[in-house]
Parts: sequence; structure tokens; C-alpha cells
Amino acid sequence: MSGSKLSPDDVVELLSAFPVADELAERFAAAGHRLYLVGGSVRDALLGRLTGSYDLDFTTDARPPAVQKLLSGWAEAVWDTGIAFGTVGAAKRGLTLEITTFRADTYDGVTRNPEVTFGDTIDGDLVRRDFTANAMAFDLVARELVDPTGGRAALGAKVLDTPATPEQSFSDDPLRMLRAARFVSQLGFRPAPRVVEAMRAMAGELSRITPERVQAELSKLLTGAFPRAGIELMVETGLADVVLPELPAMKLEIDEHHQHKDVYHHSLVVLEQAIDLEETPEPDLVLRLAALLHDIGKPDTRKFEDGGGVSFHHHEVVGAKMARKRLRALRYSKEVVEDVSQLVYLHLRFHGYGSGEWTDSAVRRYVTDAGHLLPRLHKLVRADCTTRNKRKANALQRTYDELERRIARIAAEEDLRRVRPDLDGNEIMKLLGLPPGPLVGKAWKFLKELRLDRGPLDHDEAVAELLAWARSEGIDVPG
Repeated sequence: MSGSKLSPDDVVELLSAFPVADELAERFAAAGHRLYLVGGSVRDALLGRLTGSYDLDFTTDARPPAVQKLLSGWAEAVWDTGIAFGTVGAAKRGLTLEITTFRADTYDGVTRNPEVTFGDTIDGDLVRRDFTANAMAFDLVARELVDPTGGRAALGAKVLDTPATPEQSFSDDPLRMLRAARFVSQLGFRPAPRVVEAMRAMAGELSRITPERVQAELSKLLTGAFPRAGIELMVETGLADVVLPELPAMKLEIDEHHQHKDVYHHSLVVLEQAIDLEETPEPDLVLRLAALLHDIGKPDTRKFEDGGGVSFHHHEVVGAKMARKRLRALRYSKEVVEDVSQLVYLHLRFHGYGSGEWTDSAVRRYVTDAGHLLPRLHKLVRADCTTRNKRKANALQRTYDELERRIARIAAEEDLRRVRPDLDGNEIMKLLGLPPGPLVGKAWKFLKELRLDRGPLDHDEAVAELLAWARSEGIDVPG
């Protein structure tokens, strides 16, 4: 077994962060078993980036029935949903623990599901893992780092490599290729050349992976610290051609301002600028997806104009449909699909504002159409300004500042978050003598449009407008 002593600071960091781990190890040691902390917690402790709470992963020489016995009476809850894979779960003091027996799995090369085989050594368990940076364990009894594949050196060099050959690793589980891009985004590592080469050669193997698993990795990549690097690796190696083909397709399209190499690079800049505008502690997945995909409609709408110009008319409409279709295929939630596609649809609306020509009615419609997405739309529109002409960029930002001031002014006068007709459905039915039905809905819509155009009306004015509309529609109004 390859082992090295950690520095006192490393040990303190690990064990002070996870006192439950030390306590559990004592139970295993008393029963004659070894217990090792593995996974992201070990890696992040060595990187000095332990933050928040972790679900703790352990590996042990004890077989599942022995693990269940050791957890019984100590853990607050124990479950065996993963026991077919050698994993027993437990809860203790707000932490989720998973203890897995040493594994020495084999794969069939068709699915990513292994034929589970229990192993006998910690080294054998670690060398089957995805990357050397994740193939380390902390022996909780010996206070020793177990590192048979050079993971600690890889951490120091910020290199992502595989314990076995990349071809073998990715053949066992093609999702590891997407995980490589995810770790590049999360950790700021660079992939080893042999890893990149294998990803290029084997990208098509990702088609074996379920959309749900792809979506989970893509979301983690996009919410990482360096998402652009992860996306560029996906595109460079062909992974994106399999899981998000609309992205590399944008590399073919020169944007109409000729200020970027192509729409793809423009979109990466917009993504970075949108991230800079985030105000929440947690990354905003919806905003990042919208920034990345906001121009995916351009390839399908490109038109070469007389005189050498290029246009992309209605690319926001086409792009919204494309975004909805792709995100559904990736099994994103209905809320994410609708929010992202709506942001893509609305991202050009501001450019009709000119130098402030919008009426208050147009401002109300902008706010109403955006709804709860308005704060994100503000960020997306601002991020979409990537011109290198500083004077033009400053002018655009000043214009948007003015629009936000107008929104704030009108919002102070009216409740823009809940623009509704000045008369409700019950009053419409009473005034027009109508039963519930389509005509009431039509009248309600008329009054809402009137509200958007003219702002709040007093009651008598709203009644007069409704009655006039009803007569124009041939509705017999009660005397």
C-alpha cells in the first residue's frame, strides 16, 4: 500500500471538519476493520477548499452485513438502497454517510453499470476510480494518506489524469469524459494530453449515457468556478457534438457586429459577463444557461444581405424553441426549461428601446412579459453587450440604466409585479350580465391590455371602457 504522512495541518483540517469520521473509524477499528475517507472531501481538504457541509464517502474492507451491524445503534438512520453495489447509507448529526466495501469491478463495455466484485485492498479500490485527484484515501486509524496513483502530485500540478489508461477508464464509464470537463470547470485543472486525446477519440461513447446523468454533469460544469474552460474542453474534444450540438454549431457563424471570431466565442464572453453580474451566493444555473444559449438561433436564421452584411432576423424566436427542445431532451425541470427559453426569447427586446423611445405602455409590457425573470433579464441584456467600442458600450449601459430607472418609477406608482385588469371577473359578469365562459375571458383580456397601455384607471373609467367595448362586440349590455 502506497502511503504518506500528512502534515499536522492537513490532519487537523480533515478531522476537525469531520469528527463523525474519526468516531466511526474507532468503531470499525475495534471490530478489526479499516475505514478510509475517500472522494471529494479528501481532495478538497488537500486543496484547502473545504467549505460548507459534505456528504461523506468511506470505503472499508468490511462486507456490507458487517457494515450494517457496526452502524446499528450508532447511526440515527441506516438504509440499504445501494447494498447491491456494496454501499450502506447512514445519517449522523446532520451528515449523510455512505460506506462502500472495497470494489474491484468489471464493465461490459455497453452500459456504465459495473459487475460488482468486492476487492480486498485499498489500492485495488482506488485504482479503479475516475481520476488520480479522486483516487486518494485517508486512513482514519493510521492517519495516513493512501495515494497509489500520484493524486497528490496531480493536485499540486493542477493536472487531471486517470489512474488507468484514459481509454480503459472511459470505456468502463463514458460519463467520466464529461466529468473531466466538469472538474476542469470546478477545480481549474488542465487535462493531461492523453486524456484530451482519448476524449476526442471516444466522445461518441457518451451516447451510452442517460440524459439525466448528462444533465447532472452539465449543470455542475456550468455552476463551477471556471465554466468557460469546461465548455471549451467539451467543444474541443467533440463531447458537445453529442450532448449539446447547438453549441459547436455556433462556431460557424460570424456575428453581425464583426467584433468576435464567431457567435460561439461571443456567447462564452456573455456567459462570463453574466457570471460577473450574479448577486446571489450560489451560482445561477438559469442565468448561465440563458447566457450560453441566447444566440443558438443564429445559425438557422443567418442571411447574407446585399452589400456584404449578415442578419439573423428573429433568431431569438428560433433560439427560444431550440433551447426548449434541447433542455427538454436533457431532462431539465419544466421550470428551468421555461425560464431559460423565455430569457432567450426576450433578450433582444431591449434593443427596440433606442434612446428612450418606448412609451410607459411598452415599459409595462417589458416588465410584465419578463415577470419573475426581470432581474435575470436585466443581467442577461447587460452581459450581451460585448462590443470593443467603449463609447458604444457605455452608451448601451447608460440607456439600460435609464430603462431601469423608468421601471422603478412606474413600479413605485403601480404594482407592476401584478398587472391585472381594473375590474375582476365577477364584476365583469355582473356588469355585462354574462355567465362564466369565453366572453368573460375576452373582456378580461381587453381590460388587461387597456391597463398595460394606459396604466391604472379609476373605477368609473374602467366601467365605461368595458361597456363601450361590449357594445362594439355586439354584446347586449343590461340597462
